[in-house]
Amino acid sequence: MATAGSDGPVSDGVERARELIGRLVEHPLPWLFPTLLALAVFQLYPMVEAIRLSFTNASLVSDQSRYVGLAQYARLVADPEFYAMLRVTGIFAFSSVVLHVLLGLLLALAIDYGVRRGLAGHLTTRVSVLLAWIIPGIIIGLVWKVLLIESQFGAVNHFLGMVDIGPIPFRSNPTLALVSTVVAGTWRGTAFSMIMIYGGLQRIPQRLYEAARVDGAGRIARFRHVTLPQLKSVLFVTTVLVTIYALNTFDLIFALTGGGPGRATEVLALFMYQEAFGTYALGRGAAIAVVMLGINLTVTAVYLRTFDVWEEL
Repeated sequence: MATAGSDGPVSDGVERARELIGRLVEHPLPWLFPTLLALAVFQLYPMVEAIRLSFTNASLVSDQSRYVGLAQYARLVADPEFYAMLRVTGIFAFSSVVLHVLLGLLLALAIDYGVRRGLAGHLTTRVSVLLAWIIPGIIIGLVWKVLLIESQFGAVNHFLGMVDIGPIPFRSNPTLALVSTVVAGTWRGTAFSMIMIYGGLQRIPQRLYEAARVDGAGRIARFRHVTLPQLKSVLFVTTVLVTIYALNTFDLIFALTGGGPGRATEVLALFMYQEAFGTYALGRGAAIAVVMLGINLTVTAVYLRTFDVWEEL
């Protein structure tokens, strides 16, 4: 009797423990906790610390810092060079987003067409495009720097010279230098847009296209009334991520032009780096980073309103 009585509470405790473990396993929080912890440590904390530092005069060469309120932001607003860099960043980001999304869409449609028709070469095309994406931006910048050397030793000017053109000052002319950074960034980043949009194309049910054909819709009509509406959420996510990438591009421009000639290609990300690690003004660099964060959030909010994807997200 004693043994049976003692087994009862033990069995009940084991059963309750099993139920508790079962509920924990089925609940998403334990599975999300490692990711949330990593985001808090490596994303949230640095962001909060950057905001805090933006209100100080912290320097990398001094351990003495004090809170100065909005002085760093007031200094930025009063700096005419800051507005010039905002303009350069806007031109670079806008051009990059348009080219990335359009070229990525064209490549995704071409590859999807090739796969559905069983054409040869679609795998080679995907691998070739992806190679540019997996190479670090600093390497891409150095490669393009070599290609655009402004003499007969530069590959591009060498081939242009064969048709009696050039040499063209790709990196010493302010306008051409900015165009060169946009082209190099597009060459690298189009692969990401292609991957995202190609994945979205695979989700479109074929019955929609079949129904459109039955209704007499041509290719352009099917693209406009079937493909684009079905890709709206994918295009939104792609555009947001490409915009964030373009606004924060640093490594490629640093290696290709270094922000020159003068400050013709100095975007905010490069300006932030030079202030924080060039002149060691950590507080000023943090203020620029916070401004960039605000720009990213504002642009994302504009995209949310433009694409109207609240229900789909």
